[in-house]
Amino acid sequence: IACVLSGLPESIIAAACARSGQRVLHVDSKNYYGGNWASFSFSGLLSWIKENQQKTDISDECEDWRKLILENEEVISLSKKDKTIQHVEDFCFGDQDSAEDVEEAGALPKLPVFGAAGAEGVAQESEKESPPTESALPEVESQEPEKATRTEPASAMEGNDTETTSENESSHSTALGESALELGKTEAAPSEISAPEPKKITYSQIVREGRRFNIDLVSKLLYSRGLLIDLLIKSNVSRYAEFKNATRILAFREGKVEQVPCSRADVFNSRQLSMVEKRMLMKFLTFCLDYEQHPDEYQDYEKSTFAQFLRTRKLTASLQHFILHSIAMVSETDCSTLEGLQATKKFLQCLGRYGNTPFLFPLYGQGEIPQCFCRMCAVFGGIYCLRHSVQCLVVDKESGRCKAVVDHFGQRISANYFIVEDSYLSESICTNVCYRQISRAVLITDQSVLNTDSEQQVSILTVPPVDLGKPAVCVIELCSSTMTCMKDTYLVHLTCPSTKTAREDLEPVVQKLFNLNTEKETENEEQEKPRVLWAVYFNMRDSSGVDKNSYDGLPSNVYVCSGPDSALGNDCAVKQAETIFQEMFPTEEFCPAPPNPEDIIYDEDEITPEESGFSNAPDTKPEPSTEESSSGDSSAVK
Repeated sequence: IACVLSGLPESIIAAACARSGQRVLHVDSKNYYGGNWASFSFSGLLSWIKENQQKTDISDECEDWRKLILENEEVISLSKKDKTIQHVEDFCFGDQDSAEDVEEAGALPKLPVFGAAGAEGVAQESEKESPPTESALPEVESQEPEKATRTEPASAMEGNDTETTSENESSHSTALGESALELGKTEAAPSEISAPEPKKITYSQIVREGRRFNIDLVSKLLYSRGLLIDLLIKSNVSRYAEFKNATRILAFREGKVEQVPCSRADVFNSRQLSMVEKRMLMKFLTFCLDYEQHPDEYQDYEKSTFAQFLRTRKLTASLQHFILHSIAMVSETDCSTLEGLQATKKFLQCLGRYGNTPFLFPLYGQGEIPQCFCRMCAVFGGIYCLRHSVQCLVVDKESGRCKAVVDHFGQRISANYFIVEDSYLSESICTNVCYRQISRAVLITDQSVLNTDSEQQVSILTVPPVDLGKPAVCVIELCSSTMTCMKDTYLVHLTCPSTKTAREDLEPVVQKLFNLNTEKETENEEQEKPRVLWAVYFNMRDSSGVDKNSYDGLPSNVYVCSGPDSALGNDCAVKQAETIFQEMFPTEEFCPAPPNPEDIIYDEDEITPEESGFSNAPDTKPEPSTEESSSGDSSAVK
């Protein structure tokens, strides 16, 4: 199996193939894992911004590779230029006090103040060059809630020769019946009677603490009963990562941010709802959990939108808003009644498995998840090569199947199956493909959008569109306990399907929720809002939903994976990976759990004295492989 690019679907397929005994080569032209699913430190993100703003063409390192092509073969050239990222604009709103004297790693990038886009003079050591490391495997010891082990993630270790300064804290594990998924939580800040004055954070501080940031290119959460969580548990890949609960669901209504009661306890403890509203809400949510058993209550509205159906349920305007935008999280104009009921049921079914909300977030960022599957692949013999681009696919003219790839060194690599990410396909293959776009923004702010007693909150907020027909904007706010930002700051991700450039789509929402004013004297209303210290906007290609038949001239043994989609969860990537794996190996199980050491049975007649450990000869025990020793997992023995 030859996989090109290490995004989430490709990494899952590679892990599944290696686990089933296949030989896997996984190459990526970039110097980091994850592709558009990756996470970066602050300086790493600035390097990524500069790279995508310049968009330099990659020249062939070897021009003699065509000599390797035989007469009965033809080539399908792959794209040398990544066109999945567009309209990248970054702004610094904070003070740049003597920033030129501060360094995190390499030379300090100089950012323009608000009004001029671009990151100039970025110089950064290559990050994320090594495979996932041992420190990404936290040991669960303590049963104390609200704590997690502060280990350095794989994504933050690459290219970093300095020792990490993270403090060691105890871990938290929850007993969850059918799963052994580790749920990490970092100790929450002490409750305070009044919210403290936010500390003044400067750009030089952000640069100095740049390795405290793990900034995702794609913003997603994991549904606690979603396909990805089930796969992590089934394959035992969950041991390679830690997770934290999303602690609250927020709503934006009448110009204010407020918390949405989701669970039964939240509903009855809510001060926002009257007793009548509480009963209305509980009655409707109970109906949604088994709506299939009561078709007479919704079948007359199957052709109506979910918003129209809610108006017939005698719900108040605030309850309709909460259900539509914060629980079902669906469009007001495009979502049918059945789709809305399904989304509401999925939300409710995920409640209570790991906490009071349906969502989990991986510590150190979403970019850890592809690396976890890459580690599983490596443990079972997969070979990884970063900074290793592929020139073309070699196709046999008679059979029409792909036989090999040629890399940028002019080496010919043979394989039976080829997994390619959509961004590697040239325009000649994608002439009939129509792509969607995702608008993304990442902000660093000085306080939360909704201050409470605890500063350590992971929040999800859906901002409804101002104009009908426009998409809602999903806002995910991460605190420092998620290991994605430095202390006294918040990392805010905004995502929506694109209608224009990312800045045009998302800046109106940013202006509603945050203070962009850099001057000291502002109005009282603006002072109450969190202040944006730094921001980046960009558009990302959404290639999900593209049918394989849309690609012209692809051989039958070449499978195309899509990049990230605009949905909140990861179901699309998991479904795609499983579908491709089953097409290649229909009789194999998809990502089974590795065997435990105590389950491995040896035939006593085949065990020699040396193997049994009773030999007096020195150095009789074989050394573990590099992948096994790096994972520290004895269950990798086959």
